[in-house]
Amino acid sequence: MAVNLPPPDPASLHRVAGVVPGVAMAAIRKPGRKDLLVLRLAKGAAVAGVFTKNRFCAAPVVLARKHLKSDAVRALVINTGNANAGTGADGLKRAMQVCRALAQKMGVKPTQVLPFSTGVIMEPLPAERIIAALPAALAGESDWSSAAEAIMTTDTVAKAVSTKVRLSGGEATVTGIAKGAGMIRPDMATMLAFVATDARVSPVRLAGMLKRVADRSFNCISVDGDMSTNDAFMLIASGAGAVASSPRDTEKLEQAVREVSLRLAQAIIRDAEGATKFVTVKVERGRSRTECRQVAYAIAHSPLVKTAFFASDPNLGRILAAIGYSGVPLDSTSIDLWIDNVLVARRGGRNPDYREEAGVAAMRKPEFTVRAILNRGTAEATIWTCDLSFDYVKINAEYRT
Repeated sequence: MAVNLPPPDPASLHRVAGVVPGVAMAAIRKPGRKDLLVLRLAKGAAVAGVFTKNRFCAAPVVLARKHLKSDAVRALVINTGNANAGTGADGLKRAMQVCRALAQKMGVKPTQVLPFSTGVIMEPLPAERIIAALPAALAGESDWSSAAEAIMTTDTVAKAVSTKVRLSGGEATVTGIAKGAGMIRPDMATMLAFVATDARVSPVRLAGMLKRVADRSFNCISVDGDMSTNDAFMLIASGAGAVASSPRDTEKLEQAVREVSLRLAQAIIRDAEGATKFVTVKVERGRSRTECRQVAYAIAHSPLVKTAFFASDPNLGRILAAIGYSGVPLDSTSIDLWIDNVLVARRGGRNPDYREEAGVAAMRKPEFTVRAILNRGTAEATIWTCDLSFDYVKINAEYRT
């Protein structure tokens, strides 16, 4: 059950001029479910992307990177149920077959199609099923709620967010979808996320915007510390709407894109596999944002800390130990630790005024904040994570059955 995350209201998701979603059922893994999404883009749309740094990246990641650099993008094709990772040369061949088939049906070049896949690793991509379902995906325009459903794997809630922003030349729309619930340790983005705007932005500005937004949203979450082979975060500017013609326009548009992306990223944590807690980890007064993030991720990745979150057990030694092995050269006698408004450790030791029942009460809430104060500078960083429950083990033990 997702933590304080209702399904998206289809009426709240705005259509993006110049970006046409199309959903189909290809029976990639299970019949009778939406598992294929095509995003058709207007001619002249700008597209930027960041991808997983996993050296064992999936075939669609290899092709999407290559096509993004070589040609003007006209379509994205996304399937769930099969990751097409760990499939070698055959995986590249099958992904390219899908690109060629979609390109032929749209009257564009295969290099103008970007493929994306998510699902089970090391199984051959059923390209023939995807190709057979392409006409259905191209038959009309689906809403963004259906698009979000079509890319889900172990997600229990579709993830879609939309907003509008006023630019000097008119109103611009920003709508995004994402999927992800496990195998989340981003080093670029997380799992699959697609954010689109109808604003007109230069490709150079769009690429810079994407990297800054990813660093403040999808690169600030962790479920289990495992980096996916298929991660991709794509930002699309169709150019069919208002022009971001000034630095102020670009700044306002970036704020809107960041808002949508952050809400999507946090939705992934709220819907993490088996999660019962949504935890904010904030590290303050470090010497740099980098070292603050390093400490925060040490806390967020620790199985011992995460199981303590699940048990509502303020096992302070586990948290302090994670801070200590983060690799940052800290003075342990300078560190303060809070759970919400409860000071649990002061100057590296148990706060004399701390009472266990106060820590338990703070951690019993479905949402709480862990604050580590390093007392060695002015930098800070925030990430979002979750607990590690019995259901996480069950979901992943039974993932392929």
